[in-house]
Amino acid sequence: MTRPADIYLRFLKLAEAVRGQSSPLVPLDPLEERILEVVAKTNMVKARLCVRDLIGFSELGSPATLHNRLKSMREKGWITLADTEDTRRKQVELTQEALSHFDKLSECLLAAAQAQA
Repeated sequence: MTRPADIYLRFLKLAEAVRGQSSPLVPLDPLEERILEVVAKTNMVKARLCVRDLIGFSELGSPATLHNRLKSMREKGWITLADTEDTRRKQVELTQEALSHFDKLSECLLAAAQAQA
């Protein structure tokens, strides 16, 4: 009998393989991955997320750290900063490449779960 933890461990193995494939995206550091998760979760519910909103997440670091990470993530191709009606505010959005990355991770999750069946 397969334990539920085995499914998760299979997923991690498959996800690691996806990250090892040639990708147009440069890998993220752990803090950047946390920021990406916040952006993705907000994107999933179709809510707007501005840089100022991210600064409100104290667990993501100081405003200076956050700005540096956002700049890095833009350069790596994970996010874009779009203009809003207020030119002083920038909306944080996932790039098409980042969305494709999440699609691949979803496929890994499904494959790990189906391997149990």
